[in-house]
Parts: sequence; structure tokens; C-alpha cells
Amino acid sequence: MARKVFEQHEAVSAVVPDAGRYRAAIAIKALQGGVPQFHTVLDGQSFGTAHEADVAAADVLPTLDHVDEDGQPVFAPT
Repeated sequence: MARKVFEQHEAVSAVVPDAGRYRAAIAIKALQGGVPQFHTVLDGQSFGTAHEADVAAADVLPTLDHVDEDGQPVFAPT
């Protein structure tokens, strides 16, 4: 699991189960607490193991530029 901290949020690599496979995701949670929100990344891709999906999510996490005021991820342009 990779982690990135912002002023009011933290983001971590995560995994979302999907029909017997796994999707890469970024989970975002306010630093003051609350429930994390999961945002799938790498649209259209799924992985056979949770580990593979987490590694893929960790590779995407550095491109997360910031988290907006609504807790939504904003990725750097590619």
C-alpha cells in the first residue's frame, strides 16, 4: 500500500473486488476522520490478484496532484 498526504486528506492505493477479479483504486479520507471513498483507476483494467491491483494503484498514486474540496481526486495531466 502506497500513501500520499495532502493538507486535509490522505490517499492510499487500494483494491476493489469486481466479479471475481480486482480493480485498482485510490482511497481518499479526510485527515480529521471519516469513511474513505474509493475511486477506481485504470478504467477497463482488472487484475487476477489483489496484490497485482494494489501494485497498479500504487503506480498511479504519484500522479494524484491534489484532492479537491469535495474529496475528489485530481490527477496531473498526462
